Amino acid sequence: MGAVPPDLLSPERHGGNLEAVARRLGCRPADLLDASASLVPFGPPASVRRVLQAVLSTPPGRPSPLRDYPDREQLRLRRAIAAHHQLDPAAVLPGNGAAELFTWLARDAAAAGPSLLPTPGFADYPRALACWGGAWSAWPLALPQPGTVAWPQPLPPPPAGADSALWITNPHNPTGQLWSRASLEPLLERFALVIVDEAFLPLVPAGESQSLLPLVASHSHLVVIRSLTKLLAIAGLRLGYAVADPARLRRWAAWRDPWPVNGLAAAVGEVLVGDRRWQERVQRWVAAEGPWLQQRLRQLPGLTPLPSAANFLLLRSDHSLVDLREQLECRHRVLLRDCRSFEGLGERWLRVALQDRRNNRRLLRALRQEISR
Repeated sequence: MGAVPPDLLSPERHGGNLEAVARRLGCRPADLLDASASLVPFGPPASVRRVLQAVLSTPPGRPSPLRDYPDREQLRLRRAIAAHHQLDPAAVLPGNGAAELFTWLARDAAAAGPSLLPTPGFADYPRALACWGGAWSAWPLALPQPGTVAWPQPLPPPPAGADSALWITNPHNPTGQLWSRASLEPLLERFALVIVDEAFLPLVPAGESQSLLPLVASHSHLVVIRSLTKLLAIAGLRLGYAVADPARLRRWAAWRDPWPVNGLAAAVGEVLVGDRRWQERVQRWVAAEGPWLQQRLRQLPGLTPLPSAANFLLLRSDHSLVDLREQLECRHRVLLRDCRSFEGLGERWLRVALQDRRNNRRLLRALRQEISR
């Protein structure tokens, strides 16, 4: 069975920890190019700022998402999310980012029995299972081969075993592989609980056509997790949501803290969750910058980028990349994702988040200089 690494929460094991890195380097967070966290680099949308400005300009003493306790039912936010996906609001539960929802989801998974976790995989799944003493086993996935790949790809059949719950990320984190809905559907017949983390799916061109959201209403043992953090670049607000059987979500709501979603995050989510123009802009960026950056990374000696449908690329080397990552931080103020927290990867792997064209060029310049040393 897998175990959570004891130093899982150390700063170098996760992306986006700008304050800690800036303190260590003796610089300002604004000096850093953060390619370790897979956020939209040109966000958040202007409409986020407008919502926040309207909240902050509310006269004192008037009802305000900043002054007042949030609605514990989160009804307006749930209705907005449900309308966007054409769902029953009772089947939607907003959360303090996807991470909070994984914790309650893991309680259900631990009660169902052992979980099967594809590897390499996101370290937050075993973290959440460990909260409830949940057992899990690894399902080693074949990594995509370098070159051009047509997405989506079929997910290989899982290994035979007594696992009761399955956790799938689509697109897969950290490889960026996009799985087809047709290959995911049969899993609903095999497992007592199927968890599909679609945090990055809204960023993938044509990715929504592979979502399992339309299947939730007819499968009470299916849970789909979504995040607005990546799409809207609002990691500081923390907002995600689960789509599942209403009875399951009512149970989670009884377990959690009274106000898991703050009023500012809810106000932004109500306005932005259905912004299809923004989503289309993001998908155009992924479609343009992903192949552009991948092609240029292939030209660097000693690094092999794997094909990805998402807004990040996994880099492989024949030798340790720890020194390279550290020198990029120290000499160039460029942060890449340390992949040692992904079960099944190690020192020979890095993950890089797509940037805008100017910062992708900065990233490439830094890599060339360090590789040439």
